[in-house]
Amino acid sequence: MTTAPPAAGAPPAAGGQAWRKHAVTLAFLGPALLLLGVWIVYPTVRTMLRSFFDRDGSAFVGIDNYEDIFTNEVIFRAIRNNALWVLIVPALVTAIGLVFAVLTERVAWRIAFRTAVFMPMAISLFAAGVIWRVMDQQDPDRGAINATIGVVKDAIDPPGSLSNAFASTPALEGDASRGLVLRRALEPGDVALLGLTGIPPGQVPGGAEQAADPGPGEGIRGVVWRDFKPGGGTPGKVEPGELGLPDVTVVLRDAAGKKVDSTQTGPDGAFAFDDLEPGSYRAGIGKATFAKPFAGVSWLGPNLITPALIFAYIWVWAGFAMVVIAAGLAAIPRDVLEAARTDGASEWQTFRRVTVPLLAPVLSVVFITMLINVLKVFDIVLAVAPGSVQDDANVIALAMWRTSFGGVNDFGLGSAIAVLLFLLVLPILALNIKRFRTEAS
Repeated sequence: MTTAPPAAGAPPAAGGQAWRKHAVTLAFLGPALLLLGVWIVYPTVRTMLRSFFDRDGSAFVGIDNYEDIFTNEVIFRAIRNNALWVLIVPALVTAIGLVFAVLTERVAWRIAFRTAVFMPMAISLFAAGVIWRVMDQQDPDRGAINATIGVVKDAIDPPGSLSNAFASTPALEGDASRGLVLRRALEPGDVALLGLTGIPPGQVPGGAEQAADPGPGEGIRGVVWRDFKPGGGTPGKVEPGELGLPDVTVVLRDAAGKKVDSTQTGPDGAFAFDDLEPGSYRAGIGKATFAKPFAGVSWLGPNLITPALIFAYIWVWAGFAMVVIAAGLAAIPRDVLEAARTDGASEWQTFRRVTVPLLAPVLSVVFITMLINVLKVFDIVLAVAPGSVQDDANVIALAMWRTSFGGVNDFGLGSAIAVLLFLLVLPILALNIKRFRTEAS
């Protein structure tokens, strides 16, 4: 028997061939590595180093900038607001997207609905912020949200016909919140003159006629009129050219303040209370006449600016969540759902115990994506919040920009805030990478 000689090893590659092999790799990776180094690695390292220096970079201050983050009231409020965003927005966006995706799965117009919901994603967050800045205006004539609320509110509780009127003489006491009452006590046969002013010509009720000059009668008679005459006049006296105020509620009370009767004025402002028993009475104008119209909710004020921002942000991102979840829903095997229904599960049980667990990977994608997004939310806050309430609406990214470039020009503290934001995002990025590796394996 003979043994075969060992196989000869492959000859070493020529130096030129090995170099050319690595040169091709570098040719493809080189531009990307260069851009990553210039635009990501260097700024990250430089920002970390800069955070240990003072505002102009001339003196090393150690961790003083990081201490200032948690002692500065404005910046600490930004951290607190961001925590509120993290607790609310990711879960709410995911839940709304899930509901929209499930409810529109079987309807014929789902494409149109999903297109409408996804449409805000086609514009930038800054443009969306400009839209909501207008919609959240407090004036109902300008802000769409308050205009909608005003229509409902005025239908339920209509404003008074003379919301801006007030007494023309001291003979009437009270205010708009309580109504006006004639100071002088009345008895049957007396006349009550209830003059009002502060009523622009455009706010005089339609159908108003020359104010009546009531004379004494068996009961209590009177008139409510616009006590103003162009060119002058005598306050508290009905004169030619002065209009009566129709449809005004006049209330009559007894000496103890108990309501006895009420009536509405006619086109000439006249009213009368007949069949009264002898005694002392007080006549006045009911407070409903002076009820103010809906003035709007201050959505852009310090108390509601953060909820208004969160609502606008959810409006933008709900479409993204819906589309992603709908794609995952379409990939679920239908036989699994049908098997659950065949076994007697209700639609709610099928949704909770079959659909949601099968959608768990997709829901986690949406949730983690929204976590990262809300940590670095910036442009919509800058666009919606007026300058007077930006301290109340502040978030970490906006605080970093305002500290560095918004007039404070403290680049040391701004760099420290940027490092803090970077450290907050890192665990979520690590979780996302781990999830990707788990799905790939």
